[in-house]
Amino acid sequence: MKLQAIHLDKAALSLAISADIDFDRFTDFADPLVAALDCHVRERQWGADRHQWLLEFEGSQLWLNYEFYGNICWLSTEREADFEVLEYLATLLKPYL
Repeated sequence: MKLQAIHLDKAALSLAISADIDFDRFTDFADPLVAALDCHVRERQWGADRHQWLLEFEGSQLWLNYEFYGNICWLSTEREADFEVLEYLATLLKPYL
């Protein structure tokens, strides 16, 4: 897995991930990402232009999103208290840059 960039956004409670992602082969990107983050997949959803997976990391729920048209991928949380989880996960991704 090779990432181009990662970016934390506290206001949006998100961690943006830039990489070469093929929408039709999203699992080829997402499965190694989830493994590198030591997360568990709880749910997988997809539509015409979006993948959305519900992940769990040590009791925190996170959403892994990918939108085809904007070619954007990000992890997000709905709880401000879980932003520190995204900060920690960002450190796990740095070796893949």
